[in-house]
Amino acid sequence: MSKLHVKPASGSGRIIDITPQSAGWTYVGFALHRLAPGDTASGEEKDCETCLVFVTGKGKVIADGEDLGELGERTSPFEGKPWSVYVPAGASWAVEATTDLELAVCTAPGRPLSHPVRVIAPEALGQETRGKGTNVRHVVNILPETDPGADSLLVVEVITPGGHTSSYPPHKHDQDDLPRESQLEETYYHRLNPPQGYAFQRVYTDADETGKRKLDEVMVVEDGDVTMVPEGYHPCAAIHGYDLYYLNVMAGPKRTWKFHNAPEHEWLLKA
Repeated sequence: MSKLHVKPASGSGRIIDITPQSAGWTYVGFALHRLAPGDTASGEEKDCETCLVFVTGKGKVIADGEDLGELGERTSPFEGKPWSVYVPAGASWAVEATTDLELAVCTAPGRPLSHPVRVIAPEALGQETRGKGTNVRHVVNILPETDPGADSLLVVEVITPGGHTSSYPPHKHDQDDLPRESQLEETYYHRLNPPQGYAFQRVYTDADETGKRKLDEVMVVEDGDVTMVPEGYHPCAAIHGYDLYYLNVMAGPKRTWKFHNAPEHEWLLKA
């Protein structure tokens, strides 16, 4: 299996745990907790800010000593927008599940207590449809770059209908070359509906003068898998009959998303 492909552990608790150290990069961390009612998850990152995303289920949240009450409402990531919580670096958080709960923990470098704890409610989230034809996908921005209330994190959900492509035409964001392109590491947490389905994701770099690519991985993605994008282009394809959800976490030296399209495929934007 590709080193960019992470399978969830069985059972409950922290079933995915990606850190900058395990990924071999600098900025992005991603964990997924699967909790039964009464189970808890907690954390405190001295130098990292956190975005808690309620993928499914409900839980009671305390962050930086503040009781935020019970949050969450979805029974599937394919229905509606999520509840989320922003927690600054240096602050603690704890979640007690009140139903079966899937909690995503997204982290990236931050300055201690530089922003307040806040609940990001579904009605506060922007939603857009991108692409056309079989490249249509539906995007919910949880922490976009237009939101000034974070230091590094960019967090977004995307639903790609069955038979459609996403993160396509292929684009990359691996060069610190603003204003043309920003350097951002990225994780994809994938879900399928129905869950027995699968999808594909390719992660690849440009070919050199000999035709060789530094990175070229094609992964079969199943429900609950995570893929990592340290560099290069990273398109996805959802097969017929199975919708694809993914939760993206991005971070880099500057908190902005400026991407570069693969030039040989850019004609698709005009077709």
